[in-house]
Amino acid sequence: MTTAASRRSDRRISPVFVGIVAVMAVTGWATWTGFAEQPGLAVFLFVTSAWVVSLCLHEYAHARTALHSGDISIGAKGYLTLNPLKYTHALLSIVLPVVFVIMGGIGLPGGAVFIERGRIQGRWKHSLISAAGPLTNVLFAAVCTAPFWLGVTDGVPNAFLFALAFLAMLQVTAAILNFLPVPGLDGYGVIEPWLSYGIRRQVEPLAPFGLLLVFAVLWIPAVNGVFWDVIDAFMRGLGIEDQLSDCGYWLYRFWRADSDICLTGM
Repeated sequence: MTTAASRRSDRRISPVFVGIVAVMAVTGWATWTGFAEQPGLAVFLFVTSAWVVSLCLHEYAHARTALHSGDISIGAKGYLTLNPLKYTHALLSIVLPVVFVIMGGIGLPGGAVFIERGRIQGRWKHSLISAAGPLTNVLFAAVCTAPFWLGVTDGVPNAFLFALAFLAMLQVTAAILNFLPVPGLDGYGVIEPWLSYGIRRQVEPLAPFGLLLVFAVLWIPAVNGVFWDVIDAFMRGLGIEDQLSDCGYWLYRFWRADSDICLTGM
């Protein structure tokens, strides 16, 4: 029999997550105050840890929504502890998205909480579970961009503004990619319950390759250009010009000799 103590432990915030948040807080402070000898290193650690925090919250949103929708097995799997090591595929959910940020400055959708869909009744609930993750990225982007669209950036150090802009851009790209109606992504999960059984059966084999298909299409120069135009439009709507996020990406790559070009050129 499941005890009350074990149920509480299933929902207790993991020390791993607390540690990641601590790194984010300390390096965010170092970026703000200029305490770090290398501002790029502080920005790298701040943005990376904040990105991992957002990935954890993304998966937590899926799990928490599933729990309230009827999948009571979620707690025992450790998904409510915000511990990224409990995910089904920690490599795909955490390591690979971080690598893509480093390589290309793009927010790769993570994914890896196993939800027992058979326990959940109602198409709206299934759609809401899938939407909960990318909606978390939208909320995270709103928080990161708040100083810009509220017009309260006076006195904020440039390095911190650049880092926030880059972090916001990662959230926007993750949300947009996740909401694409492509098998394997959350956008398809939103519409899947409303499709016929025959269509779902035909599309199901494509799910493991959906993300690869998206990146293959984005490799086409014309499509890539349109994608980044859309990202830039969203960012401008949130009060951030593209050069701010670009400077954040340059500063993030602290190992490059010209990483601080935006700081030294101002």
